[in-house]
Amino acid sequence: MKKLDRRQWLRTAGIGSALGLLAPSSVLAEQLPQPAKPRTGSVSDVMARLSSNENPYGPSARVREAITNAFDEACRYPFAYQQALKDGLAEKHGVPSSHILLTAGSTEGLKVAGMVYGGGKEVIAAEPTFLSLLNYAESTGGHIHMVPVGKDLGHDLEAMEQRITNQTGLVFVCNPNNPTGTLIAADKMRDFCSTVSEKAMVFADEAYFDYITEPNYPSMVELVKKGKNVIVARTFSKVYGLAGIRIGYLIARPDIIMRLNQLTMAGASIPAIFAAVEALKDKEFYEFSLEHNRKGKKIIYDVLEDLKLDYIPSHSNFVFFHTGREIGPFNAAMRQEGVIVGRPFPPFTDWCRISTGTVEETEKFATALRKVMKA
Repeated sequence: MKKLDRRQWLRTAGIGSALGLLAPSSVLAEQLPQPAKPRTGSVSDVMARLSSNENPYGPSARVREAITNAFDEACRYPFAYQQALKDGLAEKHGVPSSHILLTAGSTEGLKVAGMVYGGGKEVIAAEPTFLSLLNYAESTGGHIHMVPVGKDLGHDLEAMEQRITNQTGLVFVCNPNNPTGTLIAADKMRDFCSTVSEKAMVFADEAYFDYITEPNYPSMVELVKKGKNVIVARTFSKVYGLAGIRIGYLIARPDIIMRLNQLTMAGASIPAIFAAVEALKDKEFYEFSLEHNRKGKKIIYDVLEDLKLDYIPSHSNFVFFHTGREIGPFNAAMRQEGVIVGRPFPPFTDWCRISTGTVEETEKFATALRKVMKA
């Protein structure tokens, strides 16, 4: 029998087979979505997971190959391999690599920043918004000031600025915002972050930046380049389809990066680094993801308009819409139709966040929604 080397075995068996060595098959069957490859076949007999803003088409074929190759270096610590990714990100954003901190998903960066700049201090954020940073700030003695979004469900920047005191350590701005999908006007975002950074640290969560449809919309990296007290978070979890790989990064002044780095807890693994390096090069998959996200949102918009349900035009890979029903029973009804939708986002407990999945999954949502709303 021909002996296979490690790389050949991984390519033959697949990463999913390797995972099978780590847990009983019954456990894996319950916990891991199948199949591992992009889901282009029928979804009639499986749950459509449209609850976590994932990109179901990734990782791309090129990135899968890079991940497989990474196992040849998996016996090594990742530190010596980080620079290649930092250099690629530095080139992408036009900053020195000393401005980059790699993290296990952008969530690790959010949590570390919450502890460092929000622990024991005041933190200001919109309500609703993404909570990871706020939760960690609060768990380390921070006091969270939630400022309700406006009538358009967008950030009320004026009200947020008015809440700043000499005890404020951090102002959190998720833009586009999760779960509303709203985008702050470019000039307002730039002016707000620039002004507020003179009073407190500003954290700009740009996890969904790639999905913005407004031409030439500015990243707050431009303020980092000016030496402002601004931290920008980016992730490979969304448009690149690497949510399960856990790779993200922060962009900030080197002194801020050094301070945050002291409290990072996980960091990026060898497979994650290899995956991200290749993902940055794979322009074809990047455009594929954006195009299929546009198709998914159109399907969602069409069914919502047909059912006369209010929604927020989205600059993300999800749509926030008004069900007019409490989200708990609505979620349960949708699950009965084979569709998992977003969790509650108080105080909007009769609104729902629906992620774009594959085209077929999104069409399954549309069919299910018609049935549930007419019940």
